[in-house]
Amino acid sequence: MSLVDSVEDLPLLSRTPDSWAERGLSEPLALLNDHAFLEKKAAANALDLLNRWPEPVPPDDWATTLASVAHDEAAHLSSVLRLLIRRGGRLERNHRNPYANALRALVRSGRGNEELVDRLLISALIEARSCERFLALARGAAGSDRELARFYNRLGASELGHYRVFLLLAGHVLPDDQVQARWRELLEAEAAILAVQTPGPRMHSGA
Repeated sequence: MSLVDSVEDLPLLSRTPDSWAERGLSEPLALLNDHAFLEKKAAANALDLLNRWPEPVPPDDWATTLASVAHDEAAHLSSVLRLLIRRGGRLERNHRNPYANALRALVRSGRGNEELVDRLLISALIEARSCERFLALARGAAGSDRELARFYNRLGASELGHYRVFLLLAGHVLPDDQVQARWRELLEAEAAILAVQTPGPRMHSGA
């Protein structure tokens, strides 16, 4: 798979306007609550993938790589929760992410390595979109909330790294031409799914 050097090179087929960040930052506690659940799910997803290695033998660093991603995401969750609570918020009990649910519905379940590649590519897509949106929030907060601006800048760089990791792992599972073809399909699907999301203070809301 072809990797990118910076967020400007991400292959996402749509871009988030600055107005999305402005809207999200107008309700920071709701945004941080949604973000916390995003990090919780990301950590759980990495741990789940750790045991879903390609047959017959996983790459030597498969488990350690995904354990490292899970560690990063759990650390992000802890950081978001501290920020949320310090600012007077609390973690809600219930949460929905229709964007991620719609992407995961595209997984070719029960099809061995094709299912695994889908899970990895969808994880890469979510990381790529999160990277783009974290950096949009960092720009939006730069003049009004320096703490949030620094926080989202740091997390944007981390998500870019995770995006690369998931793409690299997908390349260990199936031949490159198959991975590339499926990647193009999922990029188109992601843009369409995001376009129909409702607006709101959520990381993957509509613009």
